[in-house]
Amino acid sequence: MVIEVGTRMLRVDFSGWGESAEALREKALRAEHPRSRERFMALYEISGGKSATQVGRETGRNPQTVMEWVHRYNQAGPETLVYQRSGGHPPLYL
Repeated sequence: MVIEVGTRMLRVDFSGWGESAEALREKALRAEHPRSRERFMALYEISGGKSATQVGRETGRNPQTVMEWVHRYNQAGPETLVYQRSGGHPPLYL
């Protein structure tokens, strides 16, 4: 699916990873972390015809962030969308 963003086209490229839009949806539904779920679902929505601006507006994310997720996926694959804690205070477990 190709989406026009200004004069450039934003596209989720499944070809290098042997995936499909439906595979992204499944990953979104099964991902352990909410941020991973959000990222996979954003790509699923874009592959279905939404723009990064629409997805950003619906999720409260900057459209540039959403576009970065697409570019990371296209360049390095689905593993790049899996959330990894990078620092700060450890989460509270009660």
